Amino acid sequence: MFSTRRKRFAWCGATGAAAVALLVSGCGELAGVVRNKVTTHGGGQTVWLGARRPNPADVLIPRGYHIEAVATGLTYPTGIVFDDQNRVYVVESGYAYVDHYATPRIVRIEPGGKHVVVASGERRHTPWTGADFYRGNFIVSEGGNPGRISRVTMDGQITPIVDGLPSKGDHHTDRPAVGPDGWIYFGAGAITNSGVVGEDNEIFGWLHAHPSLHDIPAQDIVLAGENFNSQDPRVPLPIARESTGAFKPFGHSSQPGEVIKGGLPATSAIMRVRPEGGPLQLVAWGIRNPFGITFAKTGQLYATEHGYDARGSRPIAKAPDYLWRIQQGRWYGFPDFSGDRPVTDSRFKPKEGPQPKFLMVSHPKIPPHPLAAFKPHAAAMGFDLGRTGFGGAGEVYVALFGDVTPATGVVDAPAGFKVVRVNMASGAVHDFAVNRAAGPASKVGGGGLERPIDVKFDRTGREMYVLDFGVMTVPAAPSPKRHTGILWRITKL
Repeated sequence: MFSTRRKRFAWCGATGAAAVALLVSGCGELAGVVRNKVTTHGGGQTVWLGARRPNPADVLIPRGYHIEAVATGLTYPTGIVFDDQNRVYVVESGYAYVDHYATPRIVRIEPGGKHVVVASGERRHTPWTGADFYRGNFIVSEGGNPGRISRVTMDGQITPIVDGLPSKGDHHTDRPAVGPDGWIYFGAGAITNSGVVGEDNEIFGWLHAHPSLHDIPAQDIVLAGENFNSQDPRVPLPIARESTGAFKPFGHSSQPGEVIKGGLPATSAIMRVRPEGGPLQLVAWGIRNPFGITFAKTGQLYATEHGYDARGSRPIAKAPDYLWRIQQGRWYGFPDFSGDRPVTDSRFKPKEGPQPKFLMVSHPKIPPHPLAAFKPHAAAMGFDLGRTGFGGAGEVYVALFGDVTPATGVVDAPAGFKVVRVNMASGAVHDFAVNRAAGPASKVGGGGLERPIDVKFDRTGREMYVLDFGVMTVPAAPSPKRHTGILWRITKL
């Protein structure tokens, strides 16, 4: 494996003396990071020292609501879940980029903020990306290699429901939701940024360990034969280059008209399985990373999607994140569309790189129009639908984790780091819980939000819980901080 030093150089996009200078400075300053002569101002580009001290007064929320911190000291939390008695639990993932490990756990939050561990997992099955509660048990997504969906009992027993899922590339097995039909629905993120394995995937920590990983379509596709010549990061020689095609392992080229057979399990897809296990069924595909999925009372399924990054062999710039209303069997555009716009549109051309071309000869259908779009790199995560008692019927509340620049692209100002509400009729996005300045508290000061990763109403619908992943600075590679996660509660006065 390459050392941390080698990875840091690659994240900073620098070589030689310039790389040494950036490494010494930590690749980050409050004023921004110079990356290929472009200054970027990400929310994680800061220095954080000391313990985290939450201060609800530093979080701006609409008049008539109250916010408080109900639990602190969480490590890499990813999901909120309630049992049949309306007790609240937090899923701690056990993993965060780049190769930061802890113990994956489900912890019950008691009055006063006490943590009670209900279940613990193994490092090889991390990250745990979220959970649902069904018939007295937790349904947990485990994003190891391979990934799996498991049943976790109240006494901590873990039983796989479906195993062998392609996972732990750039993205993982995403969180589950039990539908009104009793099936378990879950997402699977793309292995790569935009369909092609490249140098950036070594930076993400998996290419060397899992060189056979690549994206898998849910249905047969025909390739245009686009290949990408990139440095082999596993060989310390500048002349070691490999030609790689779409939906192929690194170093395997494609041919025009080549058919890639589709099947399940797939990546960049939403699938479902019976609670007792059995064959997978396809729900929707072509969704780059459907991290959050939630059902409305009507049975309609919704999902968030993380947009492309301006990195790797096929960088795509200024791609928004989306909220989708999911239609059965529909294709949502990965890897050739962002929302309902083709990546060949000039708006997606990176400042330093060619205009992206199609990887597929033809497409199943033009993707539908998204329900809502968020700023590029805002990182739309978990969400929940508004409740009448809370004052948000007809709205969706979405946790925006925040940018991870410079690793994923360039931003002029911090994007995300807040909770927003989306009008389901118009798609308009408005701030709901936000710091007094754009960015996480570790950058802007105070004791407000860091990186919201989930939003969930309790079973009464009167209390909203917001899960805050905690401090993660990005001097070059992401640097998450243990014991800085917080569970917040917002109530209507």
